[in-house]
Amino acid sequence: MSITVRFCGAARTVTGASYLFQTAAGAFLVDCGLFQGPKTLKELNYGAFPFHPATVRAVLLTHAHIDHSGLLPKLAREGFAGPILATRGTIDLCSYMLPDAGSIQESEVAQLNRRNASRGRKEVQPIYTQADAVASMQSFRAVDYERWTDVIPGVRARYWNAGHLLGSASIQLEIAEQGSPRPLRVLLSGDVGPEAKLLQPDPEAPSDLDYVISESTYGDRVRAATTPALRRQHLAAEVREAAAAGGALLIPAFAVERTQELIVDLVDLMEHGEIPTAPIFLDSPLAIRATEVFRRNAASLDPAVDAERLLNSPHLKFTETADESKAIMRLSGFHIIIAASGMCDAGRIRHHLKRWLWNERATVLLAGFQANGTLGRFLQNGAKAVRIQGEEIRVAARIRVIDEYSGHADAAGMAGWIAARRPIARGLFLVHGEEGAISGLAERVAERIIPAAKVYQPLLDDVYELAATEPRLIDADHRRRLAPEAVTHLDWHNEMSELMLDINDRVGAAADDRARGVIIRRLRRALQENG
Repeated sequence: MSITVRFCGAARTVTGASYLFQTAAGAFLVDCGLFQGPKTLKELNYGAFPFHPATVRAVLLTHAHIDHSGLLPKLAREGFAGPILATRGTIDLCSYMLPDAGSIQESEVAQLNRRNASRGRKEVQPIYTQADAVASMQSFRAVDYERWTDVIPGVRARYWNAGHLLGSASIQLEIAEQGSPRPLRVLLSGDVGPEAKLLQPDPEAPSDLDYVISESTYGDRVRAATTPALRRQHLAAEVREAAAAGGALLIPAFAVERTQELIVDLVDLMEHGEIPTAPIFLDSPLAIRATEVFRRNAASLDPAVDAERLLNSPHLKFTETADESKAIMRLSGFHIIIAASGMCDAGRIRHHLKRWLWNERATVLLAGFQANGTLGRFLQNGAKAVRIQGEEIRVAARIRVIDEYSGHADAAGMAGWIAARRPIARGLFLVHGEEGAISGLAERVAERIIPAAKVYQPLLDDVYELAATEPRLIDADHRRRLAPEAVTHLDWHNEMSELMLDINDRVGAAADDRARGVIIRRLRRALQENG
């Protein structure tokens, strides 16, 4: 009997998590996430799924983050009619996050279509609408941690707290294997949280498995050891420097959990006089609603943190409407703005970046992973100028990074997590990481934890046969939606943006109009020669 898995996303990239399992009884998905980063990857969100949605009998969702859940409304709209199994915390979060994602897509497509109309280009449609997202919520079914749940005939699943996000899970599968006295045992890590994460317990999962499909987001990085006190000290130092500069402190943050963690620590630091008192603007309707979800699920959070009181602080200013958000831009002194998205690729943070990036009094504090090709990654890498909504913005603000709020275990943490899953009889698949991170984690675990021959690094759309003594790659080349290098490298859209910025720099730095004319004529000749 054949049992296969297709890596439909998060293969050599950190976004678009989606794994299609095919068994004798039918197909089911684990996760169905949105692709983020370079436009070449984002375009996969608009194209057809690499399978027929109507043939998928169930979805198992590890957690609510959009790179794991963000294409569920499209899946349902295009014919999927089965259940979406998730923890109660994940369902609560998705009930806000998915409609918010649909609303953002509608809004951004409306802006794009206005620009397209002025350029004579065709209109585009959103990936899905807010109404599509609301409709998809009817398919969700709640599951409890550490209790077996039937998925389809011959397949059952058990969810374990992954310590990454409210409701997050690693998912254990048992799939009936013909001719074998026991089922095939597979564990998908989801996103695994670090030890001693604020608001979340340490991750848990079973051992003695045939296969583990593990994330590797930080597979090539080891963080310095930290504690809650050290984390707050680092944050306090960054805030004090931003306050001394006299401008806004912009914190692009994931609206769910990262935002609440930052608020808890910022308010605590203000109450103890360790940082200047200043308004903290939470400029995200989704983050405001997510806070209510955290209150309702307080029993599953760290009881040592009085999150409810801290999240009700008078220092906090909620800005739900677009007009309230715009009003913040009139402020000039020190204040703190927390807004999504965490990678600066969408949402209200982009408007604040346009307002402040050129100002040397401003500070941008990056508090989460910045995927390749995102605006956040360009800022982290020291870009001197960026393009936001078609406009060139010079970067004069201080760009700072604080890594202690990451929701992911680092390389040492993931190696320890994998080691605790032994024995792993047939293979370890490393996913949800960029090339360097995956190869770094592979090098760390190979031989010391698992034989190197049993470590696999799948490409996008690879299909593996699992019902054998070792996994076998099935002819995948004709199935690929993108060439492997298109997934891992910056695309031509990114190169074009960099070229435009370079041209403006060179032309602007030329000695006089004659020199500028020479540059322009050379560029035109180059275009004509290659036309």
